[in-house]
Amino acid sequence: MLVTGAASGIGRATAIEAARRGARLVVTDIAEAGLAATAATIAENGGSVVASRALDVSDHDAVASFADAVHAEVGSVDVVMNIAGISAWGTVENMAHETWKALIDINLMGPIHVTQCFVPPMIAAGRGGYLVNVSSSAGLLAFPWHAAYSASKFGVRGMSEVLRYDLARHGIDVSLVVPGAVRTPLVETVDIAGVDRDDPRVTKLTARFEAHAVTPEVVAEKILTGMAKRHFLVYSSNDIRVGYWVSRKFARPYEMTMQAANDYFSRLLR
Repeated sequence: MLVTGAASGIGRATAIEAARRGARLVVTDIAEAGLAATAATIAENGGSVVASRALDVSDHDAVASFADAVHAEVGSVDVVMNIAGISAWGTVENMAHETWKALIDINLMGPIHVTQCFVPPMIAAGRGGYLVNVSSSAGLLAFPWHAAYSASKFGVRGMSEVLRYDLARHGIDVSLVVPGAVRTPLVETVDIAGVDRDDPRVTKLTARFEAHAVTPEVVAEKILTGMAKRHFLVYSSNDIRVGYWVSRKFARPYEMTMQAANDYFSRLLR
C-alpha cells in the first residue's frame, strides 16, 4: 500500500492504522523528519514499511524515480492512496498567482503524477487493487474564498469519477474521500490571503472550525471502512453528506446559503 502525505495529518493516521491492520507500507512525504517519525512509529508497533522516500509529489521526475525503485524492489503495489496536499484560501483579488499554481501543482498534479506512475503497473499485474484520492468537501461545495483550493479539489473529484469507471474493468476500485473539518496542522498554518489571522473575528471562526473538526484518526478509520465497503464517496462526517445532498436536490436554497456565507466572510475584509 502506497500512502502519500504520510508525515502528518490524515496521511500519517491512515498509514499507521493500515499498518496496524496488516498492510505493508510504501510511504512518502515532502517532510523528511515527519516521514521518518511515521515509519518509526509503524515499526515500533510491529508494522512493516517496505519503502520510504521524502519527495515532492508535484515533481513528476521524483515520483517516477521513486516508483521505479519501488517496483524494482517489491513489485507493483495493490493500493494507492493520494493524501498529500496543501491548503490556502482567499478572494481572487488577493490570491497570488504563485499560490494558485502551488495548489494545482500539489493537490491536482501530485495525484496525477502518482496515479500515472503507480496505477499502470497495478493494471499490468492483473491482481485488481484500489485507488484512493483525497479531495475535500470543497471539492463538492462552493465554500467562500476557496476558488483556488476548490479548483484543485474539484479536479481530483473529476479525475476520480472517470477512473472509477475506467479502472473497473481491471478490478481496481476507486474511492474519493471528501473530508470536512479535520484537526490537522493545516488548520493552524493555512494561508488566508488578505486576512489578518489575529483578527478576533477570524480567531473566533477558527475556534468554531476546530470545535467542529474531527481528528485525522477518525478520517483514517472512515477511509479504511469505506474501502472495505467499496464506497466511492467517503465522508468524514454526516454534515458534508447532507450538504452535498441538499446542493443536488435543492439548488436554489443551496445557492442562497452559499451567497449568504460568502457575504458574511467578505465583511471580514472590510
